Amino acid sequence: MRTVDLKIEDVAFGGKGVARENGKAVFIPFTIDGELVSAKITREKKQFAEAEIVDLCEKSPVRVEPPCPYFGRCGGCAYQHIDYSHQLEIKSRQVRDVLQRIGKLKNVPMRAMIPSPLAYGYRNRVTVHAENGIIGYFRRDSHRLIEIEQCLIAMEEVNRELAELRSHDVRDGHYTLRARSERRVFSQTNDGAANALRDLIVQLTQPNQDLLIDAFCGAGFFTKALVDKFERVVGIDWDRFAIAAAKENASTKETYIAGDVDAELASVLEKCDRDKIAVIVDPPAVGLSESLRKTIVDLAPATLYYVSCDPATLARDLADLQQRFKIESVTPLDMFPQTAEIEVVAQLQMTR
Repeated sequence: MRTVDLKIEDVAFGGKGVARENGKAVFIPFTIDGELVSAKITREKKQFAEAEIVDLCEKSPVRVEPPCPYFGRCGGCAYQHIDYSHQLEIKSRQVRDVLQRIGKLKNVPMRAMIPSPLAYGYRNRVTVHAENGIIGYFRRDSHRLIEIEQCLIAMEEVNRELAELRSHDVRDGHYTLRARSERRVFSQTNDGAANALRDLIVQLTQPNQDLLIDAFCGAGFFTKALVDKFERVVGIDWDRFAIAAAKENASTKETYIAGDVDAELASVLEKCDRDKIAVIVDPPAVGLSESLRKTIVDLAPATLYYVSCDPATLARDLADLQQRFKIESVTPLDMFPQTAEIEVVAQLQMTR
């Protein structure tokens, strides 16, 4: 394969640096915008190419020494070579770019990115894999395992669980290691950033409102923090175990429904004065289904908060929701430092 000298112009969503050769995009992992590199082309397509660094000719001033001995081989982290403050700048720019490119959303009212309180040691759980005596994570761009003795983005308690697992002969399979014993219902893996996310929603929500509907409510992470701002709150989730957890110690103002989110949300909205309703949607990475987007547009509540773990599906969904809503703010949060993942909160208001 040929070797070329390139200047990194940007860092794309997913973590690879972007250079251009004769107008064609070349993606190079573990590079930073502004750097000059010598790179070997490893894969070439009509529209783009991929390459690996041969020599770092001119380093960025924000390049740092990765603390993890597995970085570059392990498929988990993408940004350990970048100073944390610059990671936040990159991710914020990526959110804006994705909203413009996929959602065709211009002049998006972006707020400053909310950092994680901890840049390392923040994960309260990880999933490791065991195969032929190897316990660890998948290698970068591969389904082969790399042996991991300690994960630097995991909490100390999780690494103790990993050490305990490694001390036994274990069967091939997947093992979720947790910092604490808890119900097997969805929860964020970064406690500090999750609290910042919840605080943001609380801050954005006005008091003395009639009804909050929390779709994909889980065990009531948002509803229980917001219950004092509403006359009543309704949480909806397909996971009956999460709903059972939400119902424990629920006040008389709280109602939780286990069922299909699309159908149940439509049912509740149809019965209410939608001018006095706020809705939170916190879907999985695939975003909102087409039918759920249509329900929200047709039965538009006064306020909508969209919590997303995938800016690309958020951009697609916001393009549809613009039919009835104005985007008031978009706030990215760093739920997963050192990785390419980004959490985003969009606040929307129904237009008359």
